[in-house]
Amino acid sequence: MENLVERYLAAWNETDAAARAKAVAEVFTEDAAYTDPLAAVTGHEGIAAVIAGAQEMFPGLVFTPGEVFDAHRNVARFTWHLGPAGGEAIAVGFDVAELAEDGRIRRVLGFLDKAPA
Repeated sequence: MENLVERYLAAWNETDAAARAKAVAEVFTEDAAYTDPLAAVTGHEGIAAVIAGAQEMFPGLVFTPGEVFDAHRNVARFTWHLGPAGGEAIAVGFDVAELAEDGRIRRVLGFLDKAPA
């Protein structure tokens, strides 16, 4: 599952639209749901659009894994940071991901622990 978190964050960092769409399809099921305080979407196109929107809001910033990772059965929880590469995070979040039988993410519930004003 840790590899899945790395691929999940890589999808969030992918700036090329075609490569991002491919990454989203590899990480998420076709009917995946993504919910956080700023968005509630389903499907590959919706998830890719949320990622593109985050990149527009925070150009040049990257998502990196945080300190927490825990998993059991088909559920994982993990933290992430958003900030300049090698710099201090301006946003910190906590996501809970439910996996489908094929190993892709079926649902993400995201929380913001630290957000820019």
